[in-house]
Amino acid sequence: MAASDRMVLGPLVGAIDQGTSSTRFLVFNAKTAELLSHHQVEIQQKFPKEGWVEQEPKEILKSVHECVEKTCEKLQQLNIDITNIKAIGVSNQRETTVVWDKTTGEPLYNAIVWLDLRTQSTVERLLKRIPGKNKAFFKFKTGLPLSTYFSAVKLRWLLDNVEEIRQAVDDGRAMFGTIDSWLIWSLTGGKNGGVHCTDVTNASRTMLFNIHSLEWDPELCQFFDIPVEILPKVRSSSEIYGLMKICPSLKSGALTGVPISGCLGDQSAALVGQMCFQDGQAKNTYGTGCFLLCNTGQKSVFSEHGLLTTIAYKLGRDKPVCYALEGSVAIAGAVVRWLRDNLGIVKTSQEVEKLAAEAGTSYGCYFVPAFSGLYAPYWEPSARGIICGLTQFTNKNHIAFAALEAVCFQTREILDAINKDCGIPLSQLQVDGGMTTNKVLMQLQSDILCIPVVKPSMPETTALGAAMAAGAAEGVGIWSLNPGDLTAVTCERFEPQINPEESEFRYARWKKAVMKSMGWETSEAPSNGDTSIFCSLPLGFFIISSMIMLIGAKKSDPENNLTPYLYWELLPIPPYSKEEEYQQPLEHRGQGQHTPPTLDFGVRLLAKITEALNLGTINVEVLPLPVMFAAGRKGDLNRLEKWADRNLLKFKKGKCQVLHLGRNNPMHQDMLGANPLGNSIAGKVLVGTKLAMRQQLQERSPTAPWAASSRASPAGQGR
Repeated sequence: MAASDRMVLGPLVGAIDQGTSSTRFLVFNAKTAELLSHHQVEIQQKFPKEGWVEQEPKEILKSVHECVEKTCEKLQQLNIDITNIKAIGVSNQRETTVVWDKTTGEPLYNAIVWLDLRTQSTVERLLKRIPGKNKAFFKFKTGLPLSTYFSAVKLRWLLDNVEEIRQAVDDGRAMFGTIDSWLIWSLTGGKNGGVHCTDVTNASRTMLFNIHSLEWDPELCQFFDIPVEILPKVRSSSEIYGLMKICPSLKSGALTGVPISGCLGDQSAALVGQMCFQDGQAKNTYGTGCFLLCNTGQKSVFSEHGLLTTIAYKLGRDKPVCYALEGSVAIAGAVVRWLRDNLGIVKTSQEVEKLAAEAGTSYGCYFVPAFSGLYAPYWEPSARGIICGLTQFTNKNHIAFAALEAVCFQTREILDAINKDCGIPLSQLQVDGGMTTNKVLMQLQSDILCIPVVKPSMPETTALGAAMAAGAAEGVGIWSLNPGDLTAVTCERFEPQINPEESEFRYARWKKAVMKSMGWETSEAPSNGDTSIFCSLPLGFFIISSMIMLIGAKKSDPENNLTPYLYWELLPIPPYSKEEEYQQPLEHRGQGQHTPPTLDFGVRLLAKITEALNLGTINVEVLPLPVMFAAGRKGDLNRLEKWADRNLLKFKKGKCQVLHLGRNNPMHQDMLGANPLGNSIAGKVLVGTKLAMRQQLQERSPTAPWAASSRASPAGQGR
């Protein structure tokens, strides 16, 4: 390439894309957004115990150095002048937690990866301190539920369990950060003056950050008992944080002095790279996990269907912050890696596409890859992966197809939730990420969503977003983010090729499999390994006696006093009032503003009871007892039936008694399939006859109006 040709290239921008599975360094032309060269290194994940996922921070840093060095060598081989690289952006796996010693520059423990589940007991301990054990208690500050997913509980676990970290905190030597903070600090000098910072998108995933004030929140830090001193300074997503310093592993030292001026969590970077700058624009990234983000502009929207509220970007110190609704799926590309590394049915990830194409269908095999529990919209850490519908005909091709189909079904679940929250269904889905090179997957996704899937010809939109933020930073100014200046992107389009009825049938079967994956694990098991509920004698006696009462109920009981019922007794949860109202059974509540349990939550409770009693799998169809659910209006029974039928629960009249709560009772769509972890899904489950339940509840609240009729009539007549 001649010197004059090199001049045509103009300024270049580099992007570090540090993901869960690999690290890459990519270089773009700032004027055309053309990808000129890149290098990729796979990252090792460690699984020291079941549910634990770790990575070595120094290996991650080394991989960055290697990728930068190799990419620069490739550019020089192309006769491209690397001194034209004017800025560097960073995109990173979010939530993954690192603590290091600022005096030595050494990590004090392996990085705890966002997928890690070791903190479930920490979450449950923290929940005991929250009124009503409400996981959404901090939702309006953080946009997040209390979960193993986010950094605060990982950091709390490290402080509780790693003496070296506790000592470093006491000595004032400890620094905490997500991967972006660790990389920026190390690349700008490390122990010799490195910059300890993060950006708003990464900070918003820690559960220590107030997404409205854009500051570390003192109340949250106090709740998690995290010293503010170890946290990084929060900056915008596009500004100069510091300059690259000479590193011994970089032979050329070519990028020394180049500003690091962009930083975005990987999913926010992909949103920027897809140029989703308008309200309502959305993208779905298929990486280790799967993440669908919908831009909600400068307004933070809070989901009623299990989605997260997160910061999308803040592209400059003086620029406004923009928010997004996010649906997070833990396992997407990771399921392909699992087929390769754990089952060994393929030697390369690319072979999965070939196997799936040969099968053409799963032949009734369904795969729920809940290796780290279920994320959106369920937030159910007790779930575990299952493969069901197997026959002697099933082979590895069908399992490969089911694995890809599982990624698509999970995307369907979060797309449905976003459509409900936003009110306007997406007419097409913009996609990106490493898995989008799989054409079978993309066609499956279109078929299952029943809308077109649009893939840009250049799939590296995560790195592109980081490069755009870096190039647009004040003091760099070589990349314009004005809509009229943005380069048009060519795309490949996948249209649905099956009818909607078939799509709905397959999706309903998938939902049935999801229900069966729940409730497999608890955070703590008895020391002798006996997980039976009967290791608690009083509880076992209560449930056995209750079940005997249920099974022995007389059909000829005219007042239904011996009719078996399942009751939910919800606990008072702020900001709701009328605390005494929550001491009454559900059908007797008045005008208090509460959200009733959903049907699927009730089925899950029944499943837990029957599992504990070793009664096998339960569903409404085979349940030999009438079960009481709540309905807000007379028409809700039919709607409940339709909802249940869609989920293959075989809900039928005569199997379930539905009580009418009154026309003015504030019942919502939530009961027809909303987030099972909504703000009132907390409380106790009471099993027994109507008469037995009345007697129990009367003893606890003898002055309640509904108890009077029970005292007046020993038979407990009336409801």
